Amino acid sequence: MLDVTDYQARVAALVSPTGAEDLPIAEAVDRVLAAPVEAPEPLPAFDNSAMDGYAVRAADVTGATEESPVRLPVGDDIPAGAPIGELAPGTTRRIMTGAPLPRGADAVVEVEATDGGTDEVEIRAARSAGTFVRRAAGDVAVGATVLEPGAVLGAAQVGLLAALGVTEVSVRRRPRVLVCSTGSELAEDPDPAAGQIRDSNGALLAAAVEQAGGLAVRQLWVADDVPAFLAALDDALVDVDLVLTTGGVSAGAYEVVKDALGSRGVEFLKVAMQPGMPQGCGHYAGPGGAVPIVCLPGNPVSALTSFEVFVRPALRAAYGHPRPQRRVVRATLTDAVDKPAGKRQLRRGRLDPDAGTATPWGPPGSGFLGWFAGADCLIDLPADVTSVPAGAEVDVWDLLG
Repeated sequence: MLDVTDYQARVAALVSPTGAEDLPIAEAVDRVLAAPVEAPEPLPAFDNSAMDGYAVRAADVTGATEESPVRLPVGDDIPAGAPIGELAPGTTRRIMTGAPLPRGADAVVEVEATDGGTDEVEIRAARSAGTFVRRAAGDVAVGATVLEPGAVLGAAQVGLLAALGVTEVSVRRRPRVLVCSTGSELAEDPDPAAGQIRDSNGALLAAAVEQAGGLAVRQLWVADDVPAFLAALDDALVDVDLVLTTGGVSAGAYEVVKDALGSRGVEFLKVAMQPGMPQGCGHYAGPGGAVPIVCLPGNPVSALTSFEVFVRPALRAAYGHPRPQRRVVRATLTDAVDKPAGKRQLRRGRLDPDAGTATPWGPPGSGFLGWFAGADCLIDLPADVTSVPAGAEVDVWDLLG
């Protein structure tokens, strides 16, 4: 059996890096920057007030105190958005936060250090030049590289771009993924006949692809029929970066994926992992050329666990995400668990970050999707043990991180 880490590397090598596309910044949230962004203008663009108060010449308020205030006549107000004006010597003007500092002023006296006068104001504290002034280019200088390639565009990054007047950016394209569920037991009708089940894997994996940052462009369902499977696959292979299949990869009598692809560039093997031992990957020679394909087990828990371990990091690396892997934390196991020898077990769990504990959540079998839906982590148990006692320190994959 192949080691988990070795198979991760195989899958990662299949998916080629994606190219770039230009998007409006409002559509680029959570995308990865493909090219550096340089500031086309300074930020702030002009000297402005950091406080509601009075714009002054620092020399005019030298020596002002509570006991010996300085009185100055008050000129026109300067609200935010006003044009840049002038300040005559020996005068002051009320100024609002963010409003442009008038020419001649070099400091702001906050309202709290005055009597709040509107015609004449009593200044009760001296303020040196630069006090409560946000200088032009004090945050970002014109021409500065504000975002590097590989940056993930979140709220702060998009806000910065908007502040600088950058309306469009070059980002890495999302990998386009075809999801194909197999099995004659799957019902197309929402009300399955006796002996049939709904296709949960298609919806599950499409959602997982989207959450990973990919684009689930198509979902297929194909019965256990090799010619039908190959025909459906060929028809759907239009502008996709990766194909994901579920089911038909084990050692049963109706393993349609294995039967169809085993002689067509896809290797099927066993990985020392539970759940998710049977796996397959390679390049499928479709009508438009070779396409990477990853073949996952059919049980929903096995399929989703396999996606988390092998496919998610490969997809995220393909579009340049700086953190392709899930966040791994150390936690104390609350309950003892047993596991098979020689297999790395990814056990569903509940993580309590405050207590620093991880609790196994539900049975370890691969058919318990309801339990998986209530889990928020995977407890990573090494291959070389058969039991882990309560109180042991374990690695935990944070599914919310």
